[in-house]
Amino acid sequence: MSTLSKLKAFAISGATILCFAVAHSQTTTPQVNIQQDLTSKKWYDNINLRGYAQFRYNRLLETNDSLGCEQCDRSWGGDGGFFIRRMRLIFFGQINPRVYFYIQPDIASSPSSDRLHFAQIRDAYLDVGIDSKSTFRFRIGQSKVPYGFENMQSSQNRLPLDRADALNSAVANERDLGVFFYWAPQKKRELLSNLVKSGLKGSGDYGIIAIGAYNGQTANNPELNDEPHVAGRITYPFEIGQQVIEIGVQGYKGRFVLPKSNVSSGVKTNENMSYLDTRLAGSFTLYPKPFGILAEYNIGKGPEYNVETDSIAEQNLSGGFVTMSYAATLGNHKLFPFVRYQVYDGGKKHEKDARSYVLNEWEFGAEWSPFSQFELTAMYTISDRSYIDSALPFNHQKGQLLRIQAQLNF
Repeated sequence: MSTLSKLKAFAISGATILCFAVAHSQTTTPQVNIQQDLTSKKWYDNINLRGYAQFRYNRLLETNDSLGCEQCDRSWGGDGGFFIRRMRLIFFGQINPRVYFYIQPDIASSPSSDRLHFAQIRDAYLDVGIDSKSTFRFRIGQSKVPYGFENMQSSQNRLPLDRADALNSAVANERDLGVFFYWAPQKKRELLSNLVKSGLKGSGDYGIIAIGAYNGQTANNPELNDEPHVAGRITYPFEIGQQVIEIGVQGYKGRFVLPKSNVSSGVKTNENMSYLDTRLAGSFTLYPKPFGILAEYNIGKGPEYNVETDSIAEQNLSGGFVTMSYAATLGNHKLFPFVRYQVYDGGKKHEKDARSYVLNEWEFGAEWSPFSQFELTAMYTISDRSYIDSALPFNHQKGQLLRIQAQLNF
């Protein structure tokens, strides 16, 4: 079945669910307290503001200033100094019993290592609830693509300073413009939300089942073909005694078009610069109560630079990570020591010439929070990375460094 046929099937399925859910909701007693609370206020009384900011320094104990990670942190190596990694303002609100909106600009976005602190939209979407409790809902706009646990997890909650290359290379900035359908029973929605609110580093409420279509060129980039990507995710959190475990599987498929500005002169490409872009991943989470584990692994195929032929070709990719953590409370202070090991072998379609990567990396760190508005994270990285393109056909970098981040929450 072609991707277009799958999209049509998805639309028909969505319409069927919509009709069923609307009919069902008409016979369901509405949540009177929510209805009264929302209708007793003007819509603008339900708009809220929150946010966070991250300030970094990566040069302590640095052994190789040529070691870097473009997708991770543009202040790695080179002439990097003090750096504002993120400055997010989040406007959100339930402005109608069945309409929720979420707008998140980042006013410190860095498109390149020599261009800092640009304002850019990260999220801009609305949720339309089909039933009175929004167990069925459609998300319309620019939002996170449902792929991976760590990708869905906010950087405000994540322990390592950057997302692991293996899964984050699937979708730069984790977001794209599209339409997604989410379903989760009310009790599971509450559990997913509480795992974040209670400080257990949850990923948030992205449904038990998610399916949708999106452009496929990543956030804030125009579509370059008439074939959208399709993605699906199933995740299930459950409690065993005092412990909470979540298991998930997800995948996506489409065709990624390399922007001309990202391909060096003379490098050979496919016709129309279009490449198969597909992945499948598994996720396992043991929430830190007090010991935690997060493990993810994905396989797939996508564009990758081939140094032998000076061309970009469809090639296999694979990689994943394991993060182990411990949650400790000392009075009002919270401490999360952690260690992460990650590997990746494949291309990064968003980078110059679909840069080819082979990496092996250890990270040891701890997050300390003396009060909820402030967090300080120190992380020691031991990295072995090969990343090559036409300008750097032999680029194998090893090094170690201590990275520091101060985070403000408000």
